Amino acid sequence: MKYIFPTLICILLFNACKDKVMTEEAKKVSISYPTTRMDSTVSDYFGNSIKDPYRWLEDDLSAETGQWVDDQNKVTFGYLDKIPFRNDIKSRLEKLWNYEKFGAPFKEGDYTYFYKNNGLQNQSVLWRKKGVKDAEIFIDPNTFSKDGTTSMAGINFSKDGSKVAYQISEGGSDWRKVIVMDAITKQILEDTLRDVKFSGLSWKGNDGFYYSSYDKPKGSELSAKTDQHKLYYHKLGSSQKSDKVIFGDKIKRRYVGGTVTEDDRYLFISASVSTSGNELYMVDHQDKSGKVITMVDNFESDSYIADNDGSKLYIVTNLGAPNQKIVTTDASTPGIANWKEFIPETENVLDVSTGCGSFFAHYMKDALSFIRQYDYDGKLIRDIQLPGSGTASMGNAKRGEKEIFFSFSNYVTPGNIYKFEPSTGKTELYIKPKINFAPEQYESKQVFYTSKDGTKLPMMISYKKGVKLDGKNPTILYGYGGFNISLTPAFSITNAVWMEQGGIYAVPNLRGGGEYGKKWHDAGTQLKKQNVFDDFITAAEYLIANKYTSSDFLAISGGSNGGLLVGACMTQRPELFKVALPAVGVLDMLRYHTFTAGAGWAYDYGTSEQSKEMFDYILGYSPLHNVKEAKYPATLVTTADHDDRVVPAHSFKFIAALQKNHKGENPVLIRIEKSAGHGAGKPTTKIIEEAADKIGFTLFNMNKSYTIDIKN
Repeated sequence: MKYIFPTLICILLFNACKDKVMTEEAKKVSISYPTTRMDSTVSDYFGNSIKDPYRWLEDDLSAETGQWVDDQNKVTFGYLDKIPFRNDIKSRLEKLWNYEKFGAPFKEGDYTYFYKNNGLQNQSVLWRKKGVKDAEIFIDPNTFSKDGTTSMAGINFSKDGSKVAYQISEGGSDWRKVIVMDAITKQILEDTLRDVKFSGLSWKGNDGFYYSSYDKPKGSELSAKTDQHKLYYHKLGSSQKSDKVIFGDKIKRRYVGGTVTEDDRYLFISASVSTSGNELYMVDHQDKSGKVITMVDNFESDSYIADNDGSKLYIVTNLGAPNQKIVTTDASTPGIANWKEFIPETENVLDVSTGCGSFFAHYMKDALSFIRQYDYDGKLIRDIQLPGSGTASMGNAKRGEKEIFFSFSNYVTPGNIYKFEPSTGKTELYIKPKINFAPEQYESKQVFYTSKDGTKLPMMISYKKGVKLDGKNPTILYGYGGFNISLTPAFSITNAVWMEQGGIYAVPNLRGGGEYGKKWHDAGTQLKKQNVFDDFITAAEYLIANKYTSSDFLAISGGSNGGLLVGACMTQRPELFKVALPAVGVLDMLRYHTFTAGAGWAYDYGTSEQSKEMFDYILGYSPLHNVKEAKYPATLVTTADHDDRVVPAHSFKFIAALQKNHKGENPVLIRIEKSAGHGAGKPTTKIIEEAADKIGFTLFNMNKSYTIDIKN
């Protein structure tokens, strides 16, 4: 999903506590839930009266909602405080987390830039190096705020690298500020741009840049609907009020973005009403009129510009090619009718990047990477040798550069950075993280299982070698299943600790994702959304049937659209799971489209107002509306007060319903982070604290005593 990014920090682990045994007696913690007022709000959908007694919790500006948040947090943290090994878990996470982490280098002007985190810094620091001189700090986001909750949320340099514009996010909000700076002297050049949202920054020469935003909504900026996105041009030295609207003032589109080619010749504009399917437009900067030329005039496919060579355009598209292909056309005849195949579609999903005068065709085969290098005539140069099975990601390099960097990792291999020379094919290890973790002691294997309707799906299962498959292993089942997002193998510090202690971590590639192209995505959308939940449930059943775990030791986790996944599965099959951890979830499916940019998610979900058939279908799985009197898994809902993507009201209303209807002894709680958003930019301290709380909650509620060992 373009604007809902899966929140991977909701992955849990059970670990570490010095020689402590958790007994059944220790787990008996009494809970008195806050009383949540119910009102008489009712909405009509096609003649159906649907009660919404917790609608008042949608008002994030009200004192009553604020008091409710404080009351819930008091109960939740009171419970978490009683977990005897909670602080030891936190200490273990901090210890393993504390190693240097580097990003792939990239060049701008005379400097080479790279991100670095010393270990426990709240935000990674952007460094730079010129020639043989020592590296220096360029921008340190840790200086933006005392508590680390203000982050850098994107940076773009002018064409010659002499100027830079970077975005900052305060408290995790999607509303951003843009600061413009002289990249050489590091002096601020002008007033800060404000109220920028869902935007890239793309420079036109060195004089100005394009950005996107919405008009500031009336009422709460964290929850009010934002429905019309516009592309602006900001000329340096002018006020933001005078910025020219390039696209979106006369035509309503929810998501609009602009990208300038490396040679500065063209501006390409993508416009869409949902998170799948886009129109495509272009502006030739040599045409002084600024005329916007239509390339694709419908939303029936996804297309973007990979690069240009003079007037020759290279376009990546899934038009007539569900797994994507590259086509070419001349800028003088840019319409679909003139597109010619350049690199054809294959049975594997294609993504494309460029650098050093080459195309890098990044393919996924069963969610695993392989990369092919092509020249600008479409000739295959070579298959790039990767260090193993996992996820490889090419960095950025301009056309004239001689080397490019790529990263590689999987569930048991920390992220390494490699240097690649496109002219020779030479690959060498550039940065290997110094983390106290031994990949050779772990196993990550891919299995295939069959879903309810007979569909075959892959799942990666990772664990420490020697784990006995006796049905008693604490296991995390993590999923997403939506918005064309692919879950590919990636290393996680929290997963490492989980596996270090004998835990199993499993990730199925559900329908709704992008692992097998557009058809796979579409098979988990709208009136087929139940396929995603069935895929996840049958993954759980596979793990149980094959003795990896059992219901007493199975936790399910997911964030955002994955929070919907967890919410739907725990209400459909509450007996199947011991612990449920829905994070920043879309849980009120009848009203999700009324908040912020939620209406743009209709391609995946449909809406309750779309038709009687769609309303009935959504009502049938909406987690909020399917909370009945039942015994539910131990549940820790997590959200944040500044989440303006999936507003916290989803989680508020869901936990209120759960606390009212839950009939079992398992705790059902909500943890509401202050000064945080949907997940991006969250400081390290908050990430570790939340992970420790989730781990502690999970272990504390699994029906077994543990002797947990902390390693030095």
